[in-house]
Amino acid sequence: MAAAPRLRQPGSVVAGVDGSEEAMSAALWAAGEAFLRGSVLFLVHATDTDALARYLFQAEIDESRRTGREVLDHAAETVSAHHPEVTVLKELSDRPPSEALRHAAALSGTVVVGHRGRGGFASLLLGSVGLRTAATASRPVVVVRGHAETTHPGVVLAGIRDDHDLGCARVAAHEALLRGQPLRLLHVWRTAWPRGERTAPRDRPCDQAADHMRVQSRTIGLLREEFPDLKIETEGVKSPGVPGALVEASRDAAVLVVGGRRGPGYLGPTLGRTTLALLQHAHCPVELVPRHGPGHGSTS
Repeated sequence: MAAAPRLRQPGSVVAGVDGSEEAMSAALWAAGEAFLRGSVLFLVHATDTDALARYLFQAEIDESRRTGREVLDHAAETVSAHHPEVTVLKELSDRPPSEALRHAAALSGTVVVGHRGRGGFASLLLGSVGLRTAATASRPVVVVRGHAETTHPGVVLAGIRDDHDLGCARVAAHEALLRGQPLRLLHVWRTAWPRGERTAPRDRPCDQAADHMRVQSRTIGLLREEFPDLKIETEGVKSPGVPGALVEASRDAAVLVVGGRRGPGYLGPTLGRTTLALLQHAHCPVELVPRHGPGHGSTS
């Protein structure tokens, strides 16, 4: 494998492992990402015995920790066999899984999880580790669906809605440069609104189209100044639903980067209806970048 370029990127990559096939697939994707970034890979297994300590015998806690060490050892051996060039560190935590992953990532890491784990979820459902981690993210979180590989030759796809998604687009630009692939910015113009939706547009269609074009132009202009060597493609799509358009576009993507949302009725500070649908149905790994305001998600 050729040497990876050294770009400004978050320091470490953190992958949660629990012994499931999906978590192992996510760990292998994370190892490839760590190589591209030139960073270490942290493998984390959480026993969740802190909260349950008062209800468990010491022998049960010891057994849980022993099993956790075995899971970590097996995952590290598998990752090293596929990516011997990546430094792998292991962490056994007594915290709940999502808390352990956030703690390991700290302020400079990216968390990678599988779309389901040992619980046997048929898809990403409320209560799963992946959903909890994505819903409360303070750092980028990648949810890997299926047997994705970071070396997939597809473009890096970023969904943008408004000027506040500039940070998300910057993260996507770094991902594209790491892979030597174009960045495709997709702005979906919704043509239908759910029944009872109170925010339906009142402007004329031509005014809405002009607003979409302004968002695209500003974002592309700023990205081309910051990333002059990156090929950037842009597309505006009219669709009855934003999730459906992004899911369809993800068929040819190596990774889909989207910004987390904040608003009433959402499942968490960074997870809304659109992002939840993408985590459930996208055809490639989805990187969720918490949205904190204009220019959020800086990779410095």
